[in-house]
Amino acid sequence: MKLDILVFGAHPDDAELGAGATIAKEVANGKKVGIIDLTRGELGTRGTAEIRDNEAAKAAEILGVSIRENLEFSDGFFVNDMPHQLEVIRMVRKYRPELVLCNAVDDRHIDHGKGSKLVSDACFLSGLIKIDTKLNGDDQWQNPWRPKVVYHYIQWKNIEPDFAVDISDYIEKKTKAILAYSSQFYDPSSAEPETPISSKNFIDSVNYRARDLGRLIGVDYAEGFTVERYAAVNQITDLI
Repeated sequence: MKLDILVFGAHPDDAELGAGATIAKEVANGKKVGIIDLTRGELGTRGTAEIRDNEAAKAAEILGVSIRENLEFSDGFFVNDMPHQLEVIRMVRKYRPELVLCNAVDDRHIDHGKGSKLVSDACFLSGLIKIDTKLNGDDQWQNPWRPKVVYHYIQWKNIEPDFAVDISDYIEKKTKAILAYSSQFYDPSSAEPETPISSKNFIDSVNYRARDLGRLIGVDYAEGFTVERYAAVNQITDLI
């Protein structure tokens, strides 16, 4: 299956938090979108990897994505080396996206920055013809493929975006997808330990960041992204 957009996240819920509304909007616009989680989030203080698996499946259904896969890298300990790059390359070549979204370039959680660089490097390497890859259980060599652009969503830190997407009609779907991870986020009845993302303030912050970015571009809500090269437009009026 060829996808228009492939979204990577170091952990289940990264894609939803950083780009959930953009994903929902592109799906509504007829684009084929997929999500690849690098880890199962097994080191998370709350819940279990199995719970996160089920929550990720529910969130994917809410967003309407075409596929969701998990590479099962080691949470907290994966690195940007050849074996991990090859696994990401296999996914890029399998789904051949025009556009890739991935983790913030720098963030509070060490996996976010690592995941960002790993995916970015793998997207470049995926275009090199002399790197041979096969999918597990497949005898056929994959053809090289390099996405046209790689964009990075924004997570814990307030990184200044290079552009923002109007998500005014999709903020509710984003919130619903995030709250599918009921083990991770605000629940006053939960007996689980408190974490930086389990407070009401955190889940509120997702909304007020989107509202503030929307204010800055003249809409109700927006999601911000950073780029690796200049964003290109066909004509100057595309920026209106």
